[in-house]
Amino acid sequence: MGLLPAIAPLAHPGSLPLSPQPLESDLRLLFAINQILVGSLEPLSVLEPVLATLVEGTHLQHAVVAMVHRASGELRIEAAVGLTADEQRAAEERVDASPIAEAVALSQPMTLPLEKGDHPLLGVCSQPERCSLLVIPIQLSGEIVGAIAGDFPSTPHSELNHVSMLMSTVASMIAQAVRLRQRAAEERDSLRAENERLRDALKERYRPENIVGDSKPMLTVFDQIARVCRADATVLIRGESGVGKELVAAAIHYSSDRATKPFIKVNCAALPATLLESELFGHEKGAFTGAIQERIGRFELADGGTLFLDEIGEFPLTTQVLLLRFLQERQFERIGSAKTRATDVRVIAATNADVEEQVAGGAFREDLYYRLNVFPIHVPALRERAADVIPLCEHFLHVHAAKSDAPAPGLSSTARALLKTYPWPGNVRELENCMLRATLQCEGDVIRSHHLPPNMQPAGEPPVEPTGTLAATLERVERELLLDALRSTRGNRAKAARLLDITERQMGLRVKRYGIDPADLR
Repeated sequence: MGLLPAIAPLAHPGSLPLSPQPLESDLRLLFAINQILVGSLEPLSVLEPVLATLVEGTHLQHAVVAMVHRASGELRIEAAVGLTADEQRAAEERVDASPIAEAVALSQPMTLPLEKGDHPLLGVCSQPERCSLLVIPIQLSGEIVGAIAGDFPSTPHSELNHVSMLMSTVASMIAQAVRLRQRAAEERDSLRAENERLRDALKERYRPENIVGDSKPMLTVFDQIARVCRADATVLIRGESGVGKELVAAAIHYSSDRATKPFIKVNCAALPATLLESELFGHEKGAFTGAIQERIGRFELADGGTLFLDEIGEFPLTTQVLLLRFLQERQFERIGSAKTRATDVRVIAATNADVEEQVAGGAFREDLYYRLNVFPIHVPALRERAADVIPLCEHFLHVHAAKSDAPAPGLSSTARALLKTYPWPGNVRELENCMLRATLQCEGDVIRSHHLPPNMQPAGEPPVEPTGTLAATLERVERELLLDALRSTRGNRAKAARLLDITERQMGLRVKRYGIDPADLR
C-alpha cells in the first residue's frame, strides 16, 4: 500500500484542547513513567516498561519507540510492546519506509488511518476494526532524535487529541531523560579524560629515569625500583628527611601494574594519634564524639592502588596492631563497626627514624617491622651523592624559570664550588629552596656566590671568578668582599669598614656604587 500519501499531519500538541484539570489517572500514569525513567542510568534500557505502562493506561494496542543512532544516522526500533515476533521483525526491517521515518523527517506529529489486515505501526492493522496510528517525534535540543508511535481503534477526535497529548508528554520525558544521561556521560567522559591526562602526566613525572641523579648510590636506588615495582611486595623506604622518599614511592607506584589506580599518601607524623586510626580505616556515624557522619578511610580509598605511609616510625602502638593485622590478612574494621572489610592495597612505608632502635626500646613492634621491611630501599643523603648536586641545581632552576616563563639562569664557577662543597643537611628539599631563593635574588642571567644563602658563604676570602676583564673581575671581587663584610656585621657599615680597613666614607661610596642595601643583610 502507499504509505506516505495516506499520512496526515496532526495538529501540534501544543495547540490541542486539553482539560484545564488533567484527569487523576493521567497524572498517575505520567508519574509512573517518570519513576521508571529517573530510576535508571540508561533511559533507553527502560523504554519497554515505559511503553508497557503507556499501553496499559490508554487505549493503545501497540507501541514502539524508534531512535536515530548518531554514528550511522539510521532509525532503529529500540523498544516495542504488543507486537508478535513476526510483526516486530517486520517493523525493524521496514522502519526506514514507515510513517515513523516520515514523521521524523518532517519533524512533526502525524496521524494515519489503518485498514484491517495491515501491519500495526507500519501501515498495518491486524484488528478487525479500523485503527488510527499516532507518531510523535522525540525532540532533543532542537533536533529530532526519534519518535514514539502507537495505534488504537478509531475513536472520537477529542480522545485522539487526549492520547496525542499523553504521548507528546511521554516523548518529552524520554528526551529529557536522554539529555540528562548524555550530559552525565559527557561529564564522565571529560572527567575520565582529565584523570587519564593527569595520570599520564604523573607517570611521566615519576618515572625512575626522571628522578635527577646518575651517581652510583642513585643508580642502586633505580635498580631497586625496577626490581620491586612489578611485584606487590611491601616496601620500606629509609633515608633522612628531604632526600625524596615520597618521590621513590611514587616512582614505584607509577611503574607498577597499579599505575591506573589511586596513589594515596598519609603523613603519619602530621596526624594526632587519636585521628590516625580513623584516617586510615574510617569510622561509622556516631562511633565517637564528633563522628557526625560515616567516613571512608584511606585503605578503602586506595583500593586497587598503593597506600604510602610516610613517617611510619610515628605510629602509636595501638594503631600498629591494626596495621599488622591488615598486612597479614588484608582485612580491617571501621571504628564503630563490627563488619570486616577487605581491600586490595599495596603498602609502601617510609621513615627517617632508626626503626631498629625503636624496636629495641619497645616503641615499635618487632613483628610489624619485619612485615614492613620485606624490600628495604635506602635513599642516600645528598652529601653522599655530591655528583648529583649541580644537575639537581640546574633542574630546579629550569623548573622555577618555567613557572615565570623566563630563561633559566646559569651558575658561576664560584657558586658551583660553594654548592658542591656545602654539606646539605636539609638534603634535596634544602637545595630546591636554595635555588628558588637564588632565582629571586639574581637580577642577571648568572647566579653568583653572593646570591646563595648566608649560611653557604665561605668564612675566608671568596674564590675569584676567572671570567671577564681584569677591571670587571676586580669589581666583582670588591663587591663580594663588601657583601661578606656587611653580612658578617649584619649590615653595620661602620663595623664592616673597620673589617676591610677602609673609612666609613669609602664604605658609603662603594655601597652606593654597587647598589648594595645594608638593610637587606641584617
